[in-house]
Amino acid sequence: MMAESSASVGEYRAMPVPDGLAGMRLDQALARLFGLSRTAAAAVIETGDAKVDGIAAGKSDRVHSGSWLEVTLPPPPAAPTADPTPVDGLTVVHSDDHIIVLDKPVGVAAHPSPGWTGPTVIGGVLAMGHRVSTSGAAERQGVVHRLDVGTTGLMVVAKSERAYTLLKRAFKEREVTKVYHALVQGHPDPSRGTIDAPIDRHPSSDWRFAVMANGKPSITHYETIEAFRAASLMNVTLETGRTHQIRVHFSALRHPCVGDITYGADPTLSARLGLSRQWVRARRLGFDHPDTGEWVEFESPYPADLKQALDRVSAES
Repeated sequence: MMAESSASVGEYRAMPVPDGLAGMRLDQALARLFGLSRTAAAAVIETGDAKVDGIAAGKSDRVHSGSWLEVTLPPPPAAPTADPTPVDGLTVVHSDDHIIVLDKPVGVAAHPSPGWTGPTVIGGVLAMGHRVSTSGAAERQGVVHRLDVGTTGLMVVAKSERAYTLLKRAFKEREVTKVYHALVQGHPDPSRGTIDAPIDRHPSSDWRFAVMANGKPSITHYETIEAFRAASLMNVTLETGRTHQIRVHFSALRHPCVGDITYGADPTLSARLGLSRQWVRARRLGFDHPDTGEWVEFESPYPADLKQALDRVSAES
């Protein structure tokens, strides 16, 4: 058992353990209940700030339904803010008084976040001299949707407050067309279909996600554009926008995205095609313009590394 920490400061929470968490490790239960990472949950436990039935518990201890849980949560970290910083390869596809549509390069996050020290879309937009909406959390102002750091393609950022409100609602209500292209290993069977499988954080890895029974509803539609000998080029549309959704869903089908070593891609094939990241591209984006109400749609070409890999896999076939 661990001694109670006297230095803990933060929000105190007390409640019975819900039935749905019965049998879980304490660190996993805290992560689920309070939206913490497993690392953060473990830190709370290790400082003695988590008690079960009045006793400080270990992170691997199992919780039981109805047990009394007391937790002192750490104060949230200060949110980083976006500084105007030029971003190599970030290009403007369209800009007006209300929105800016961008082609995001690889290695760029949508917005600042704790632990991320690399370039961001918002920093790049500000460096170009554009304004962004002041709505939303300080570090995410103007951001109405995101792309993974390793995924390239189209993003829209709100400049005006009206644009932020209407686009945020449109993404939430699934009124936006989001089309991706993905090169996946092998040949999915059937060649077109829907993957309806909930996604949550991987039980043993904070930075990965997985299909989990208690995860958030996640729906991916796909159809084969072209089948090659070693891989298939897929047209993918999303009903939901979970982190790593395309990568997780195709990995669950045993057809991971080419180059996606994190989710089980063949490293030999990745090396042969010259890929150092997943072959996923945010190809097309369509929505009602927040000012005119007219439908607008944008499309972007493949970047050099994805095109080269596609050409090579095609030549092999």
